Amino acid sequence: MRHSEFWESMDHAFGPAYAKSLASDLVIGALGSRTAAQALAEGHAPREVWDALCDAMEVDDAVRWRRRDARPPKRLRG
Repeated sequence: MRHSEFWESMDHAFGPAYAKSLASDLVIGALGSRTAAQALAEGHAPREVWDALCDAMEVDDAVRWRRRDARPPKRLRG
């Protein structure tokens, strides 16, 4: 996964506005108590960050793997 794919996946799963907020605000223990944005800036692989974020947010596998029929979790839809 490239950085651009990470951000596309974030936008797909959480929506563009919430994705950026989530990446900069949610501290993830699996990333050494860093946010996703911090982990990426420090050189963590985008796939590692994506997986840790999905685990922390309990993202459904269909959304995690971006299946065409996938929809974001109900709590994240308007």
